[in-house]
Amino acid sequence: MHLHLHFNGLALLVSVVASFALGALWYGPLFAKVWQRAMGFADAKPSGAEIAKGSVLNLIGTFLTVFAMAHIVALWRPSTWRAGDDMPPWVYGGFSGFVVWFGFIVPVLLNGVAFERKSWKVFFIGAGFQFLSLQLIGMILAYWR
Repeated sequence: MHLHLHFNGLALLVSVVASFALGALWYGPLFAKVWQRAMGFADAKPSGAEIAKGSVLNLIGTFLTVFAMAHIVALWRPSTWRAGDDMPPWVYGGFSGFVVWFGFIVPVLLNGVAFERKSWKVFFIGAGFQFLSLQLIGMILAYWR
């Protein structure tokens, strides 16, 4: 069976920007102080170079996540396989985001608690952000083909 993958470059770009913006909100006004204390960063002020480096690495990681999610969202669709009619887009966006979060993100974050001495607060803040981010990315990619 021949795959028929189609990606919308603008949807990929908007997904990266939307996830990045959600992260700025999540780790900014919503949870910055709690997260910083839980990570032991409460007294440390990052330099401009550290912020720039972190932002660039985060942007690269977000792009890689969006690229992988575009494939995953597409692969759930029967039309990709020329195997029937598609269900509503939210099914593919939501399910893809949940499966990636539950199967890949949660185990990695649990390892942080188990072996890197990260607190459960850090786990839940990170897991919450990743869940919402993957749902946002999945929905954008599912609806905007």
